[in-house]
Amino acid sequence: MDDYRKDDMMDRNSIKNTGILEQYLLGELSEDQCIKIENMLNEDEELREYFNKIEDDFEKLAFENAIAPPPEIKVSLMDTIENANALEDKKTIPINNKNKTRIYLNIAASIAVLCMLGSGWLYMQWQDSKKNLEIVENETSNLQNRITILEENLNEISTWYGAINNPNTIQLVLKGNEISPSSNAITYVNHNEKIVILNPEGLAKLKDNETYQMWADVDGEMIDMGIIPRDKKMIAMKYIDDASSINITIEPAGGNDHPTVERLISNVLL
Repeated sequence: MDDYRKDDMMDRNSIKNTGILEQYLLGELSEDQCIKIENMLNEDEELREYFNKIEDDFEKLAFENAIAPPPEIKVSLMDTIENANALEDKKTIPINNKNKTRIYLNIAASIAVLCMLGSGWLYMQWQDSKKNLEIVENETSNLQNRITILEENLNEISTWYGAINNPNTIQLVLKGNEISPSSNAITYVNHNEKIVILNPEGLAKLKDNETYQMWADVDGEMIDMGIIPRDKKMIAMKYIDDASSINITIEPAGGNDHPTVERLISNVLL
């Protein structure tokens, strides 16, 4: 529009094709250029109708791309629009002058801010949904782990129950002596299947640096049958052929390679 002069008026088609009206609407022309355009719009009804259509298209494009925001963002935008309308009502302005253009630009800028805030709000909602999904996945994983543990325990219990109730299984009670009079344990022995199962729940609690250990007496020699865990209700111990008795001693934590005879608390003959 820099080469546009009063004595060199463009015809209607030239104005439409050069994009001068769009520049005027967006506030990109100088004040003198704006006055010349406004005079032409006042004098040419067809050109004025063409300009009004461009203006309507700009407004429609802005509102069609708006994002539905949270209520607090929408309220802020509506306040901006109302303030702009109030400013417009206070002045008598020629057809689509520069001040009116600035008002539309303010509205467009507000909508742009709304789009940005709306995008940020959607991103935050997506992050919250992602966190909730992770929580659900973790809870599902934990639940699956608990189910797996329950199934393992159930299978283990079923195994114990089957072994204990086998007709060939004998039950033996190991009662505590004067070293540990409150202790007792139950062992289940099946010589056919070569299985020894121990229920150690009745054994007295020991110090942290001590443990119970089971031994089989074979021709006067004590053979290790295994350390007795503190946290087990039922445990499979080693089966030793030709054992004449089963014995329990108190040993240092971690077990011993030979029994501490003076700390023998219980024994039972087979």
